[in-house]
Amino acid sequence: MPTKSARRRPPRRGRASPPAPPRGSSPRKKEYVLRLGVSLEPGLLRLLDGWVAERNSPSRSDAIRALIRKELADQELGDPDADAVASVMLIYRHEAPNLLARITEVEHRWGSHIRSSSHVHLEGGSCLQLLALVGRREEVVRAAEDLRGIRGIAFGRYVLGSPAVAGGATGHHHPHEGSEDHPA
Repeated sequence: MPTKSARRRPPRRGRASPPAPPRGSSPRKKEYVLRLGVSLEPGLLRLLDGWVAERNSPSRSDAIRALIRKELADQELGDPDADAVASVMLIYRHEAPNLLARITEVEHRWGSHIRSSSHVHLEGGSCLQLLALVGRREEVVRAAEDLRGIRGIAFGRYVLGSPAVAGGATGHHHPHEGSEDHPA
């Protein structure tokens, strides 16, 4: 007969909260993972497995967590006042007249929203500018649109995200509306 420690117990169903953390540890140090079952049609499972392989996920569970986080971020970003981050990519020719002055002017206008800016020289006289933005979604989108709309930018694109899906926040504070820091 197997020993008590070798016996397998069936998983508990409908558990409302994770098990208590081991003594002496903090629940914030490690999140506990709960198992659940998912029923999928064979065709949908094939699509999921293809997506898992394509994005090089370590498992189906990891891929499903990514899909859930994406949906939660999209839902969160539906609110114009939601805490948001963005990465902005600008491609341009550096010799375009007054372009660098126009970029600097817009960057200064949105200075409190820009956390990082990186300039990369490409071959053939082209440049790539990458910027990290933070703030309320509405302001971040306005800043990104302002940046990519600068005359002389050959290509501009941005991607929005929500730091909340990773348990974070931007730390961006709004002293008052209509200030120079928050263009209308």
